[in-house]
Amino acid sequence: MKKRVTGLGGFFFKTKNPDEIKSWYKTHLGIPTDQYGWTFWWKDQDGNDCSTQWSPFKENTSYFQPSEKQFMMNFRVENLKALLEVLKEEGVTVVGEMEEYDYGKFGWILDPEGNKIELWEPVDKAFLDQ
Repeated sequence: MKKRVTGLGGFFFKTKNPDEIKSWYKTHLGIPTDQYGWTFWWKDQDGNDCSTQWSPFKENTSYFQPSEKQFMMNFRVENLKALLEVLKEEGVTVVGEMEEYDYGKFGWILDPEGNKIELWEPVDKAFLDQ
């Protein structure tokens, strides 16, 4: 398996009031937020359109479980199914089952300190077509 992580897919964090936080970042840092936070676009080394998501979540979200941390990282990966198999063989804790959507495949793991990490095999074109 050549590549594993190919880039940062997103950064998610818990907050008391996601709408207030999005408004603050929009006002003071000029981030063009929407209902999910902010999707920003960039080009990879081959010139392909890529996205990274910044999203505040309600502080009582269960999405980060079983981690009790205040944040969750999302990494862009290639061939998620094969990667999850390799990670299992390496003794990495895999959380739940892989899920597939129009915009990509998702899987979750825990690092040694219990940080939940979301792995995303993106279909960036799905976002561009919206």
